[in-house]
Amino acid sequence: MDLPVMPPVKPMLAKAVAKIPPGMHYEAKWDGFRAIVFRDGDEVELGSRTGKPLTRYFPELVAALKERLPARCVVDGEIVIARNGHLDFDALTERIHPADSRVRTLAERTPASFVAFDLLALDDHALLDVPLTDRRALLDRALAGVSPPVHLAPATTDVDEARRWFEQYEGAGLDGVVAKPLTVPYLQDERAMFKVKHERTADVVVAGYRLHKSGPVVGSLLLGLYDDEGALQHVGVAAAFTMKRRAELVEELAPLRMDDVSGHPWARWAEEAAHETARLPGAPSRWSGKKDLSWVPLRPERVAEVAYDHMENGRRFRHTARFRRWRPDRTPESCTFAQLEEPVRYDLAEILGGAPGA
Repeated sequence: MDLPVMPPVKPMLAKAVAKIPPGMHYEAKWDGFRAIVFRDGDEVELGSRTGKPLTRYFPELVAALKERLPARCVVDGEIVIARNGHLDFDALTERIHPADSRVRTLAERTPASFVAFDLLALDDHALLDVPLTDRRALLDRALAGVSPPVHLAPATTDVDEARRWFEQYEGAGLDGVVAKPLTVPYLQDERAMFKVKHERTADVVVAGYRLHKSGPVVGSLLLGLYDDEGALQHVGVAAAFTMKRRAELVEELAPLRMDDVSGHPWARWAEEAAHETARLPGAPSRWSGKKDLSWVPLRPERVAEVAYDHMENGRRFRHTARFRRWRPDRTPESCTFAQLEEPVRYDLAEILGGAPGA
């Protein structure tokens, strides 16, 4: 491979802001794996946000990119999986598997798509120093008429349109809106863009915690919600605490610690079969194949209010939740999925047109 921009490339990043800023270039924020595609003829490499290649995990996408991208180019975008008109991040994470046979089976069962939104090189020309508006114009021409599973990300400079996207696109599983300054060059590993995401709150049961890697203080709180059958389902974690607060939480939660896990709602967490019918902490990692043993069970008696931005398939927090306060006025049994705000469904095909599974 001999391109004017060579791997690894660290993608340009975005910093969170509360409102969509005016006077910028706007795109949807895709809920997938960020990937930079390097194509030089028959050679294609998918670089991840960390610089490690994703190529072997998406053989069907490599073939499609080879057919649909310019012969020599470097394109920034997002790998996504769409099912039933909605992005499915869980299906995407399943693709990261050590067994080649499993990767190929999943490539047929849950094929991935690539959404392109920036152009870093074309033919013999590096474009890192070129303003965004010019890079995007070149990308529009390079991918004119491109067909699924490769897509050109919709974009606008109309802030009112971006606000409409922010409200509507969440129903298709998208993560928010990204705003990019019109004249910005491609700044690797710098937060030179802006992202606006939804934030909601929920009252959850704190049913355990994991220890911090630095020592015997709280690393993250394990959060649960009761389903319609009255079972407490593990829905995510809250983890952003100062070291002082982490130590305080150990003392604060000490009266709830359980020496015997047998009476805990997640007592069967160590049984692999139990994870097939319930959401429990300590599931086998797709990366290591091992269970996470380092969680401390608590009697599920305390309720916390947390902020979250997105639910994955309506069953778990897509990202780490943010602890807001204790809710001594709430009973654990009142913390159910019914309190969660459901975004209005929106068909992904309306955004991309012809998306797989849409």
